[in-house]
Amino acid sequence: EPSPHLPAPKDVMIYSYNFRSLLRWSPVKVDRGSVLYTVHFKTGAFNQWDEMNCTRITQTECSFPWSLKERRWTVVLRVRAELGQVTSDWVETDPFVAERNTTIGPPKVNSVTVSSDSLLISVTPPFGSEAGDFLQYHVSYWENATSTTKKETKISNTLFKIRNLKELTLYCFRIHIELMTHSDLQLLGLQSVPECYRTTIS
Repeated sequence: EPSPHLPAPKDVMIYSYNFRSLLRWSPVKVDRGSVLYTVHFKTGAFNQWDEMNCTRITQTECSFPWSLKERRWTVVLRVRAELGQVTSDWVETDPFVAERNTTIGPPKVNSVTVSSDSLLISVTPPFGSEAGDFLQYHVSYWENATSTTKKETKISNTLFKIRNLKELTLYCFRIHIELMTHSDLQLLGLQSVPECYRTTIS
């Protein structure tokens, strides 16, 4: 039976980055003893609470287990504080669907090969793709002197060229990902930090 004396965890939030998700909350302060936490989950398909791998833990975060890796599942989590025999009320999260609610990071730029009129760029996506995924890379680039005029191109390969550049000119670019899933959801990723390279002379 929940006791009025043990407050429930606050700031209960699911954080999800590149489809790696965890639950975080603020620690519950008590005068003596150490508070433990237990996390349960349920999916949209089965309306019953199950234990996660976080039962009576001291940390204030809990990573999603491998069994919850399905991106399309609707998941609800709940957490409570425990002190000896005393427990707090459960605090539930809003329904979470990784395919909608994760944050996609920028792609990793592996290499840039410079010539007089182009930049050849090799990138790696920030997460492993699944069947039915379609990834597009949005590349915006500009001459560093006139950074007001940006050009944008969309590419689905991880190796691509920015062409028709002026020689001996500094160009900067940044990239973000657009993920189209088989359920026609579009997720836009975060932009990469700008990188700048000077073209060579022909």
